[in-house]
Amino acid sequence: MKPNTLFSLIAVLGLNAIISTQSVAALPVPGFKIDPDRTAVVITDPQNDFLSPDGVTWGVVGKSVIKNNTVNNLEALMKAAKQNDLPLFISPHYYYPHDHGWQFEGALEKLMHKIGMFDRSHPLDTKGFTNSGADWLARYKPYIDDGATVVTSPHKVYGPESNDLVLQLRKRGIDKVILAGMSANLCTESHLRELLEQGFEVAVVSDATAAAQIEEGDGYEAALVNFRFMANAVWDTQKTVEAIQASNQHAARN
Repeated sequence: MKPNTLFSLIAVLGLNAIISTQSVAALPVPGFKIDPDRTAVVITDPQNDFLSPDGVTWGVVGKSVIKNNTVNNLEALMKAAKQNDLPLFISPHYYYPHDHGWQFEGALEKLMHKIGMFDRSHPLDTKGFTNSGADWLARYKPYIDDGATVVTSPHKVYGPESNDLVLQLRKRGIDKVILAGMSANLCTESHLRELLEQGFEVAVVSDATAAAQIEEGDGYEAALVNFRFMANAVWDTQKTVEAIQASNQHAARN
């Protein structure tokens, strides 16, 4: 074998070894520290169409919601936020009649419009809203409708680019977010991506979300991979609640 050929082969083998080693190396854990003055809990789409057995998507998300104990875990986060003076923000999903005039849609958009998901009769009229698919799950109403929770304008596809979530967070001096809600690989992941791009630190609560299981794949499992790749931390509900409580106790002592 010619020397140049030999050296090239060694270089290729060395490079492949490096790539192989890196591909199996564990990702670092950046960490996330709750500062009560700069941190908020943000929950996407805590609405009947996702979380109630009567909701229009229950047939595809129900198993995931039940497996993750999502309904109870979301309530635990809301309760912890309220009890420990952490701001709570809700980013809802609503469709008004004019939204059904869109000329093109992605697969899930098309399905949502077809089944009437999150439908409301008018932007300024709540007629027929109470207990509809677009309404909050009843058990969440004491936390959301208390006059202190910030309910943003609705997002329309998946991410918060089309609503005022980032503005509302910035105006309160918040740059750290504990993120949860529905659904994992769509609105929750899209909120994670945009908040990161906007310069926020984000911890995702992995069992306070869920996703559709369909023929093409499991949305929840797909989201978990991306959460780990992108978020500053991925915690379960118990760890998150404990961290919120500890941060409040630390603030009280100081």
